[in-house]
Amino acid sequence: MSVESHTNAKRDDGGAESHNAGAENQHEAPNFLRNQIRSEIESGQATTIVTRFPPEPNGYLHIGHAKSIWVNFGLAEQFGGRCHLRFDDTNPAKEEQAYIDAIQEDIHWLGYQWSGAVRFASDYFDQLYAWAQHLVREGKAYVDDLSPDEIREYRGTLTEPGRPSPYRDRGVDENLDLLERMRLGEFGEGTKVLRARIDMAAPNINLRDPILYRIRHAEHHQTGDAWKIYPSYDFTHGQSDAIEGITHSLCTLEFEDHRPLYEWFLAQLPVPAKPRQTEFARMNVNYTVTSKRKLKLLVDQNVVDGWDDPRMPTISGLRRRGYTPASLRKFCDMTGVSRAANVVDIAMLHFAIRSDLEDNAPRAMCVLNPLKVVLTNVTADHHEVFEVPGHPAREDMGTRRMPLTREIWIDRDDFMEEPPKKFFRLAPGKEVRLRNGYVIRCDEVVKGEDGDIETLYCSVDFDTLGKNPEGRKVKGVIHWVSAEYGVPVEVRLYDNLFLDEAPDRDKDADFLEHLNPESLVTVEGIAEPSLADAEPEARYQFERVGYFCADRHACRDGRLVFNRTVGLKDSWAKIQKKQG
Repeated sequence: MSVESHTNAKRDDGGAESHNAGAENQHEAPNFLRNQIRSEIESGQATTIVTRFPPEPNGYLHIGHAKSIWVNFGLAEQFGGRCHLRFDDTNPAKEEQAYIDAIQEDIHWLGYQWSGAVRFASDYFDQLYAWAQHLVREGKAYVDDLSPDEIREYRGTLTEPGRPSPYRDRGVDENLDLLERMRLGEFGEGTKVLRARIDMAAPNINLRDPILYRIRHAEHHQTGDAWKIYPSYDFTHGQSDAIEGITHSLCTLEFEDHRPLYEWFLAQLPVPAKPRQTEFARMNVNYTVTSKRKLKLLVDQNVVDGWDDPRMPTISGLRRRGYTPASLRKFCDMTGVSRAANVVDIAMLHFAIRSDLEDNAPRAMCVLNPLKVVLTNVTADHHEVFEVPGHPAREDMGTRRMPLTREIWIDRDDFMEEPPKKFFRLAPGKEVRLRNGYVIRCDEVVKGEDGDIETLYCSVDFDTLGKNPEGRKVKGVIHWVSAEYGVPVEVRLYDNLFLDEAPDRDKDADFLEHLNPESLVTVEGIAEPSLADAEPEARYQFERVGYFCADRHACRDGRLVFNRTVGLKDSWAKIQKKQG
């Protein structure tokens, strides 16, 4: 049969797809920080807005960090201010340059640019040490010889006041001498600390003589072996903000009880500015864990394939799975900013990426569970090409070529020998439409010795291209791929890493007990020929299947590996519709 080419300008029956256009405007949530800053500007209380994002370089950023990035960079951007990137690098034993590089890449990928050079808390070590000496001279800090366990014991409880250390009343000169000798490395780790002298009976335990410096004989990735003592986060945070002229120090709620200490340091020291700390609720998503310690455990025990495994809630993992910067920003906007702690349904995250890819992902067909179909009234040399849209609503995505040959692959799930009443796909004696092509009828089923179906023999109704058959209705539409021109692909079907919606809820249980054994299922599929040239990180809707992304690491040298980003069903949108 001669070669023919057909252009299908519009979708065939049964090819309906979900539409989420405009949904992002329907689900925006309040943002009290944005309202607060707007009010400050309108009243003249604030002029220039300077925020900062201060990650610890001890792991990869996760979905919660994405929210903080969106808050700090987004607010600075919205109000014409600037946002600093400052690494809180005060614990060299757990920090690596690889984490620093990954964090910068994640921020850039999300579409943000920090103001000025990358900053480090270690840039201010000299000034912080001078301020520590200042507190000692003022009688507001002292060197303590209590062990870590003794310090915890002396600190008291939520219902009982603490007790003063026997070293609390050391003289200024002795404290200055001991502090300098700590800095020079004369003492072993854990033998001494520098503590602020505040109030051991304070209701807020953070004010019960907090630790300012610990001895650590560790090489630092920025300062080398210059320091043998390292400042605590509480002592570093506010002073670094002051040095940089930060106006709005935006933190998550776990730092609310630290705010009095933040303000105490600023009040006691000759700092160049007085930033203000405001807290907001952190991002918590069900079926995930965001503890860096637990995420690192997953990596170290090879439960996952590194920090950017597509099952991880890290930004790099979400990226590798197929999430887009726009979808993560949309997700953050949908969840809003408040002071009320809550857990966000992961279906909302799925909704955010689905609505983005619905509009922007080109279409393709891929058979994940192939079943051979022979078209009996098609000659062996039949080669017919259908020109089909790259996207049903995007002319700018052009068309793609779908060759039809005598042998094709369909998905095994689209055939049943004894179908139920409302099964509208292929069955013996039943008809179905090949997507963008003809109606076919199953005439014969061939099985192997084991009883498994090996091949279907079907006939084509050549009078049904782009139109319904005469005198009968065909409701089902299935996807397919030419057996001759299809390209083999590895498809990784990712699902939630955990089966429990709160896998770390029970602090006495091992969160690994809730792992989903089917969080990754790998299949060998057959894809239409247009996917042969898929670039790493290219995203597609596999029609009737879901949204997929070409793996950024594995798609090399002609190998095609696709990661499932999300399925086509939108459970969260349905829930919202019912509630609305």
